Amino acid sequence: MNTLQKLLEAGQSVWFDFIRRDILENGELQTLVEKGVRGVTSNPTIFDKAISGSDDYDEAMAALVAEGRTADEIYEALAVDDIRAAADILRPVYDSSSGADGFVSLEVSPHLAADTDGTVAEGRRLFDVVARPNLMIKVPATPEGFPAIETLIGEGINVNATLIFSLEQYERTAAAYVAGLKKLAAAGGDLSKVASVASFFVSRVDGVVDGKLAEAGDARLQGKVAVANAKLAYARFEEIFAGDEWDALASAGARVQRPLWASTSTKNPEFPDTLYVDELVGPHTVNTLPPKTLDAALDHGKAEPSVRSGLDDARATLGALGALGIDLDEVTSGLLAAGVKSFADSFDKLMAGIAAKREEFAGA
Repeated sequence: MNTLQKLLEAGQSVWFDFIRRDILENGELQTLVEKGVRGVTSNPTIFDKAISGSDDYDEAMAALVAEGRTADEIYEALAVDDIRAAADILRPVYDSSSGADGFVSLEVSPHLAADTDGTVAEGRRLFDVVARPNLMIKVPATPEGFPAIETLIGEGINVNATLIFSLEQYERTAAAYVAGLKKLAAAGGDLSKVASVASFFVSRVDGVVDGKLAEAGDARLQGKVAVANAKLAYARFEEIFAGDEWDALASAGARVQRPLWASTSTKNPEFPDTLYVDELVGPHTVNTLPPKTLDAALDHGKAEPSVRSGLDDARATLGALGALGIDLDEVTSGLLAAGVKSFADSFDKLMAGIAAKREEFAGA
């Protein structure tokens, strides 16, 4: 039994934080699914590297250019084809898990992060265009994103709420999900047919905090704050998805909104390369791993339950951080803004690359 299978026994599903056409066509994703990968996540940065950073898409792009497609239309056609192919590969996982796993995530345009109505419209449209029940629409957990999450869930559209860094963001995301389920129930919808994850970003927190700790001349908390932050979010998850209100929804078929650990590659080479895998294992969780981290987890990752342990230490860690004058809320707010900008920049870079290739193919 490999690490992914052991993690599944511990209640955690491993998803693959990567997509590119060659792994869909050469059987690589299928092989990973056979090893235990149970989902795929994508984002604008991943698509930029896939489409702009390879020639895998040139033939398809040339055909689309010959049809007179615009750069926007070319991007969507390429991305939708990849998402559909990945969803089809993962469909047996979706079916065998009764819709709990087997999802592929596709993000709305990052330029809609501050546009509730635009996010809802784009989410609806993409869900219809891809036309796969195991699609999750990624929506940033911004103030404008929370009502969009509620609306989409209320319409039975699966949502991956992304770019969560703080406990406040997490709590508002979970509240939006529960409110959406209530709307779906009131409309006579089947609660068992909708699923959601709350993507809580991990390593990026340490990336900023550790630099501030170095400036403060205190390295004792380096590599500890991100895990502590995530563990406290998981503790809130267990509180939110319990009690009479939740039990009533669960009895109608509702699923918990699983915490998904994102940004799980270790940036500091002094720390274990499976740090954000080993320390966050627990029931009803997902961990989405980029290729190198997935390889490391398969090779030497641990699968013992860990996310519920050390909660007092986690609280003490965050308390000590504040005592050093480092404001975690300020850090996480900055990370959210930077995350939205980073995805928007990647999207713009991708579109510029497609536009350049479009001109090249049109000239040829």
